Amino acid sequence: MRVTRSKWFAPLIAVALGLVVFGAQWVGGDPGSGLESLGIMAAVRALLLFGGRSETIRGLRGDGRDERFRQIDIHATALAGLAVIRAIIIACIVELARGHNGNPYAWLAAIGGITYLTAIIVFRIRG
Repeated sequence: MRVTRSKWFAPLIAVALGLVVFGAQWVGGDPGSGLESLGIMAAVRALLLFGGRSETIRGLRGDGRDERFRQIDIHATALAGLAVIRAIIIACIVELARGHNGNPYAWLAAIGGITYLTAIIVFRIRG
């Protein structure tokens, strides 16, 4: 089952998320940084929306995706996930070495590990 979305779906989500980040930074006392965050999100999304006919940009914005680009996306997502997990583990170890309890990094590492194990089990049963 394939869900079709308007080309405006992702840009509207990006702007909505940018507004949430802006609101959070405003509440935190830094509305200037909130505007910068909103501007960056809107600019990147506009680049993807109006960025021309490049195959890479078309794939990033969601149109023109074929099996090859889906594979590239899966590999890029896995690599990004590994980078984040490694950074979380390193940050947790640094916090432990400083005499702290490792949080919030320990929680993030636990979420990553549990998600990975659950996915392995689910994909193994389904496949």
